[in-house]
Amino acid sequence: MKLTKINSLNQRTRSPVNLTQLGFGGAPLGNLYRKIEDRDAQATLEAAWDAGIRYFDTAPQYGLGLSELRFADALSRFAPEQLTLSTKVGRILEDCAPEDVTPEAFVGVPQKRIVFDFTYDGIMRSYADSIARLGSDKIDLLFLHDIDAGAHGQAFEDNNLRQLFSQGGYRALSELREADRISAIGAGVNTWQICERLLGEADFDGFLLAGRYTLLEQDPLDTFLPLCVKRDVGIILGGPYNSGILATGAIEGARYDYAPAPEDILQRVRKLDDICAAHNTPLIAAALQFPLGHPAVKSVIPGGSNPDEVRQNVAIFERPIPSALWSDLKSHGLIRQDAPVPEEKFVAS
Repeated sequence: MKLTKINSLNQRTRSPVNLTQLGFGGAPLGNLYRKIEDRDAQATLEAAWDAGIRYFDTAPQYGLGLSELRFADALSRFAPEQLTLSTKVGRILEDCAPEDVTPEAFVGVPQKRIVFDFTYDGIMRSYADSIARLGSDKIDLLFLHDIDAGAHGQAFEDNNLRQLFSQGGYRALSELREADRISAIGAGVNTWQICERLLGEADFDGFLLAGRYTLLEQDPLDTFLPLCVKRDVGIILGGPYNSGILATGAIEGARYDYAPAPEDILQRVRKLDDICAAHNTPLIAAALQFPLGHPAVKSVIPGGSNPDEVRQNVAIFERPIPSALWSDLKSHGLIRQDAPVPEEKFVAS
């Protein structure tokens, strides 16, 4: 199973949405945590394209439009018929005073602030603004971005859902899909529960789920992932390293779920790392490949901030995984017994 293998998001979309099993997440190119020069951003996107990656994801939030603008430069050089692109709606970028800029974790960003809006007009404006920044109407997947409670609380989520279903937001998505201006709709979120809630309300094609089905977390196996299989809803798995710790291991300062890792997580990662080492497999390789064992998961999209990181992602994605590694992780209670594993990548131990 190579990264150039293509999965379809689902079989129900009017226009097929094809995803390479290894995609490219565009948050780092919005200057996430540190500034990246434009030439380095373009070299990173070129490295992904040259490696055979054909699915790219971005969002207005990433650098307050900077990531989309950098994608626009690369899109002009890539073959559009081979490319699948997703971006997100729900965060509108408005000009503002310097003291009102919403940088979040991004540095060196344009002078903009974020306004959440999941109404009909908000979705349509967010989509049009992304088209303008990308310089192209080549958007295949449109995701509702962080519509869940997150750090804002349950009232934030409930209000967003009212806007979506009572104030026309979902109607806007449906109109764009029906008009073939986009091929698929979904949500890009950090919790599987909101995805399950959305599926209870309406028809969605897929979800970009960050960090919630990994070597450290398999709760979606109970109800959500079986529902996705039943409804033919595809999952794109972002954050396969749970914010970093499954890439770095349990080092000092390791991060889990965007915060310093607690001791119980550090201990579990040490155990995962020990078993991976016993099978001559880097923990990061097992972490990147594991989610694709589930039939609902169609692509994993680690980020990359330079060409070397892209090439590293490709190398660890294509690294053979001994079959006994998965068995040992299950026998030690480190992953669930019912977790499907990527059998097509098995090699003899």
